[in-house]
Amino acid sequence: MLENKNLKQKNSELEHQLNNNSTSVSELATEIELLKKENKTLRTANAMLGSSEYKRETKLKINSLIKEIDECIIQLAD
Repeated sequence: MLENKNLKQKNSELEHQLNNNSTSVSELATEIELLKKENKTLRTANAMLGSSEYKRETKLKINSLIKEIDECIIQLAD
């Protein structure tokens, strides 16, 4: 009887620990996603500043912005 009670208590402790770990994993996954977005934003900003390291990205971003502006002009002209 005592052994059964100890096993139930241990099981309860392990379930509690699992829940805590699951919460931690979820929080860390969210933080990773936020950091990835921040990294992408910083790389884009760096590219927009003309960093030689990101010349290709800078050209692609400028071309993208030009296309967006052209689309706006077309919509305004209608």
